[in-house]
Amino acid sequence: MLVMYIFGVVWADFVLVWDEPLSKSLPVKPEDTSTQTSNDIHKKWRAEFLSRLRNTGLRQETKEVVHGETKTTFALLSAPWSVLCYYAEEINLQVPLQVETTQESNWSETILDKLHIPNILAQKVPNPPPDYYTCQFRAKKIERYSVEFLSWTTACQQPSQGRLYEILSRTPFGALKRGEVGVARLINEKVFTAAYPLHEGPYEKPSGPVEPSSLNMRQILYQYWGRWGCWKKYQPLDHIREYFGEKIALYFAWLGMCCPYQLKGYKMKMKPDMGVYWFYTGWLLPAAIVGFLLSLFGIWLMVTDVPAQEVCSHGNSIVMCPLCNICSYWNLSSICYTYRAGLLFDNGGTVFFSIFMSLWAVTFLEYWKRTCSILAHRWDCSQFEDNEERPRPEFAAMAPMTIRNPVTGAEEPHFPETSRFRRIVTGNMVIILMVAVVLMFLMTIILYRTILSIIIYRSQNAFFIFSAGRIASITGSVLNLVVILLLSKVYTYLAEVLTKWEMHRTQTKYEDAFILKVFIFQFVNFYSSPVYIAFFKGRFVGYPGNYYTLFGIRNEDCGASGCLIELAQELLVIMVGKQVISNVQEFVLPKIKTWWNKRKLYPAQKIKEQNEKERAAPWETDYELLVCQGLFDEYLEMVLQFGFITIFVAACPLAPFFALVNNWVEVRLDAQKFVCVYRRPVAERAQDIGIWFTILQIITYLAVVSNAFLIAFTSDFLPRLYYRYTTEGSLRGYIDFTLSIAPDNFTQNYMQCRYRGFRDERGSHTPEYYHLLAIRLGFVIIFEHVVFLIGRIIDWMVPDIPEEVEIKIKREQYMAKEALAENQSLEESVLEEMSHQQSELRHRGRPRSSAASPHDTDSPPPSLTPVLEGKPSL
Repeated sequence: MLVMYIFGVVWADFVLVWDEPLSKSLPVKPEDTSTQTSNDIHKKWRAEFLSRLRNTGLRQETKEVVHGETKTTFALLSAPWSVLCYYAEEINLQVPLQVETTQESNWSETILDKLHIPNILAQKVPNPPPDYYTCQFRAKKIERYSVEFLSWTTACQQPSQGRLYEILSRTPFGALKRGEVGVARLINEKVFTAAYPLHEGPYEKPSGPVEPSSLNMRQILYQYWGRWGCWKKYQPLDHIREYFGEKIALYFAWLGMCCPYQLKGYKMKMKPDMGVYWFYTGWLLPAAIVGFLLSLFGIWLMVTDVPAQEVCSHGNSIVMCPLCNICSYWNLSSICYTYRAGLLFDNGGTVFFSIFMSLWAVTFLEYWKRTCSILAHRWDCSQFEDNEERPRPEFAAMAPMTIRNPVTGAEEPHFPETSRFRRIVTGNMVIILMVAVVLMFLMTIILYRTILSIIIYRSQNAFFIFSAGRIASITGSVLNLVVILLLSKVYTYLAEVLTKWEMHRTQTKYEDAFILKVFIFQFVNFYSSPVYIAFFKGRFVGYPGNYYTLFGIRNEDCGASGCLIELAQELLVIMVGKQVISNVQEFVLPKIKTWWNKRKLYPAQKIKEQNEKERAAPWETDYELLVCQGLFDEYLEMVLQFGFITIFVAACPLAPFFALVNNWVEVRLDAQKFVCVYRRPVAERAQDIGIWFTILQIITYLAVVSNAFLIAFTSDFLPRLYYRYTTEGSLRGYIDFTLSIAPDNFTQNYMQCRYRGFRDERGSHTPEYYHLLAIRLGFVIIFEHVVFLIGRIIDWMVPDIPEEVEIKIKREQYMAKEALAENQSLEESVLEEMSHQQSELRHRGRPRSSAASPHDTDSPPPSLTPVLEGKPSL
């Protein structure tokens, strides 16, 4: 962006937009007085805001466009060289010292080349951003930076946008006590209709033959990333970071398969952890394959399983007790097909898959930490949160007092911790209240399923009566999904208001607090029903003649084929249903909103195309696009999905497969939104994915515990294993082993019935019940300890920061120290003297020889080659 200023080209770093009616001569009606007063206040605020922006040194240029009866004004803001240099030094901007000569290879492509297998995922993306050794910018040291300094000025568009937005966010336009500060408040008050940085031209590729290297960055991202035709290609991660900033690039690095280095033709040594980053979608591939193979194993069991054959061959010989108070007796053979279907999810492979997914999650997070450290160093964000992050603009403007920073000694805005603590406690009370609301809705859905089953049984329709439990379960799942989506919208808005009120100092702390509030609620909202089915449904039912009740209604029992198949059904409805709805919304709603925005501006564009025959200005074209809503919804969708495929994977091995298919589509949908549909978001820096990583770790721990209890108490794995051990090793007679006979006082019309459980004819627990209970508790303890132990070993074996990155960090610190030294010649002499002293110490105590070998001589470290022979003409 600064190159534009160097050559005298007018450009805009940021655009402010507002609309005004053209008809000013019409008489004012009495009822319009309040509107007129509001418009006057808006004009006053706008004029004061723009005046204060000019005082900060920003350049302003206005462009006006008439849309029918409305005049749209565009204020083009740009920062001159002196302002950018000042803020670059203030925010400790990292600028290049030297191009890094060590080239990292695409390790997967190297392996495939050795095997002579083509890599269908690879592509050569033009204009790859180079990697530099960098150091903090100092204006008086400008001659010591790299000859690539002009390339840095182009990349300075992102820092300039960030600092410009910070200026816009902390500039007051009225009384601070009333919160009249910042461009966000002005947009909420409709003083401005939009505020955004400009895209780098259109995203469509020019017609006719064109060199790929001549495309702008937005066109490159669309051609090599945003198109649906790129679904089988790596993401150009460095290009994404160059255009959208580190925060958005880290999201796509975490979500998809990325290859930041497209270096075909190089003959170089392969290095570990460099080249392709197989996250989150790439890591789902082995999980999906294993889950799919286990499902095939379940299909084979459907045909060969001995207990399933017994269920289907008993005919009418086993009569089961009613599942509700007004239900009728039923034959065990009636659940033949559903019992066989349950073997898809409940079989011996479930234990292996649960252990596999638990270790998969631990390893996934460990390698993400490693990859994140690589990216953070490569993008100069390793120390961002600790040393470089500044107070949030809204916090700086609204803080009631200032305090001296004990580290820097500078006066900084401050909000009392006691006041913030009281506000956080109040916010937590609201969270608890909303969680209670969610649990109330869960109880309502439970009662709905019970009441619907009673209504269906009373309908006396044979078909509906036979499927009453299944109908109630499916409709309850769909109703639960609708309630989840509605409550999510309400609570997200409430959490945003509460987090702003809590006055967090930095943007990272603000986002962490907001994310934690919403996730706690969403966790209960999405997972309460599956947790109920997995661990509580059918556990407190009682036995025939002594059933337990809730609000006078008999407690809900598992269906005829067990709770695990109901849990799998609930997971598929909620997880897959939410993903389908979200993808439809992301695909359809942006198109509708974009069409509506263009429709509002269409008359002006039609006149311009017919009369002037010229293309609309870039600020007008970008004004038609949608506002980027940030990454919160994208992360939340993926983290909730991660919870479904880890916490309840024992109930649905196909969950990773559905997640893989969804994410492959999600990457392209998100890419198209950011490149084609959204206005360009303000580039933000980030060191990692924030509190989302901590949430993923907590989910991983919960997944281990959840899978252990699912296998022990919900699955039939341990009862089958116990029966094999206590008999001749076969499962013949297993069905009769799991069924108890109803007490005599429950029999009606001299009909004896059976029910699931380990009880005698008086309803007391049998010794087998206690034996199984001990086995189940022991399995939970052993399962957890084994998985956590292996996870700790993986954590110990995989270092968080690779050795190559540590060497690069030390090299960069050494180069920065030399480049920023006040007296470089003195420093070089000191280093030479230190090297000489070290050489003397090494030779001390060794016999002197007349002719030393080359291996016995030590030379001082080479000094830094001058990085710039002349200062660029500015």
